[in-house]
Amino acid sequence: MTLRRTALSGSALLVLSLAVGGLGAAAAPSSHTPAHLPLGPADLPESRVSSTLQPGVTLTKITRGQTGPGSTWTVEVAIPSSSPDPDAPATALSDKAGADVAAAKLKAAGLESRIEDVPTPKLADAGGGNLGWRVRLGTFATKAEADALRTKVIAAGLSGSSIYTGWDGEPDDVSGSTGPWTVQVLTIDPKKFRGTLDASYGLDLEARETTSTLATLTGATAAVNAGFFVLDPKAGAPGDPAGVAVYDGRLVSEPTAGRPALVLGSRGTSVERFRWHGEVRGLGRPLPLDGLNRVPGLIRNCGGTSDDLPTAKPLHDVTCTDADELIAYDASYGVATPSGLGAEVIVDRRSVVTAIRPTARGGAIPEGGRTVQATGKQVAGLLAAAKVGKRLEIRAALTDLRGRDVRLSPKTTIVNGGPELVRDGRVTGTVKADGMAPDDNVNFYYGWVHKRNPRTIAGVDNQGRSVLITADGRGVGSLGLGIGEAAAVAKSFGLREAINLDGGGSTTMVANGKVLNTPSDATGERPVGDALVITR
Repeated sequence: MTLRRTALSGSALLVLSLAVGGLGAAAAPSSHTPAHLPLGPADLPESRVSSTLQPGVTLTKITRGQTGPGSTWTVEVAIPSSSPDPDAPATALSDKAGADVAAAKLKAAGLESRIEDVPTPKLADAGGGNLGWRVRLGTFATKAEADALRTKVIAAGLSGSSIYTGWDGEPDDVSGSTGPWTVQVLTIDPKKFRGTLDASYGLDLEARETTSTLATLTGATAAVNAGFFVLDPKAGAPGDPAGVAVYDGRLVSEPTAGRPALVLGSRGTSVERFRWHGEVRGLGRPLPLDGLNRVPGLIRNCGGTSDDLPTAKPLHDVTCTDADELIAYDASYGVATPSGLGAEVIVDRRSVVTAIRPTARGGAIPEGGRTVQATGKQVAGLLAAAKVGKRLEIRAALTDLRGRDVRLSPKTTIVNGGPELVRDGRVTGTVKADGMAPDDNVNFYYGWVHKRNPRTIAGVDNQGRSVLITADGRGVGSLGLGIGEAAAVAKSFGLREAINLDGGGSTTMVANGKVLNTPSDATGERPVGDALVITR
């Protein structure tokens, strides 16, 4: 199978990165480079080093701030739930009553704790108030000291984690954080750049490769990780995009109900929102498709059809389910389609049915052809519509939020992401609309949106310069960014549109065959679903 790439000519890319040594001659910073990153007090020290990777492509390392007295190690207690459900998990945040109960239990064991309320920055559709209360113990210079206290918390009948307070996402005047932050910037000047900006998923969708591997396979000068993807086999096929994906102008993964995506094409870079429609046409009425190139019944990040459980709305890091689905596949998926109960119809490149698997699905995808799988109540409809030797057309198209079809050219690339960070040059942060602020799970918001994490960001400025931003986190050498901080950093570079891509352990920046940042996974660089690659 060929590697999937889509060209973007005459546009620009900016990537925030961690290390630059030996990458090329020094280059002048962009005229849109901010005086300093909007992180911590304005008078923090900040250094920048730039180099040229290829004509029109400049890489800049930014290091800001230093460790200060406001960042220490502590123990954050998992507060037992006050829910009548005996299986309700303990959580980092609780209401005040729950925090009081946990603190009293610690005191009875001879452990003094503190109860802290957690204010969170205001975003477009969430935040701006108190998230809840947490219980913490101790203030230490090292993690080992916090770990020692944590054993006493466990002995008292509670659990908890050793936390570095520099990772907190409270406003600077509350947290007192002074850094450090390490960020990297890759700029592509459309006046000088003659290469391409593409996305690659490697040999097939259902496998993961590291960003550095994808860079090598495509001959990229530089690359960063891209969209969200399935990681756990219980949520689908690892590597599958968890949202919209378009390569070479081909829609290979359906959108997550209106969530934003990064669009690369001959007209430049933009951040857009999509829906879709798909159907199978044979004998009788058309049959609506539920998805493309994924395991039937598993909808990662939700945002599917009205019969999905628990919701048809986007819900990040949740796998919705649907026992009755119709899923179409092409050769981009992998060597073979998912196996299991149900039915499957195979069509050739002329959309003629060549075989039917009536009682079990799973098998090879013909070169140039496609297959359709049905589960549950959809099986009877598919088998009724398909006859060997007859045509069975599979159609799928992206739409905008008004329901109008989106025209895709062979030079169109789309990778999924969320939330939106900047729109029309203004900070947004649409975490509620994009499924990152669930009503019943403030602790997800606390860990994913509020707290500082490694982040990968993409965007475009008023001069057509595209932007990818990586910022390391989950370490004492780089604190990471909360979603509000990520939006502020994007805006500081003059971006008119920006989106959050996959982050955490996925955040990776590669240039000239070297991983430049420090991925946060203990095992090192994480295999991902796809990557954005810059080629000559």
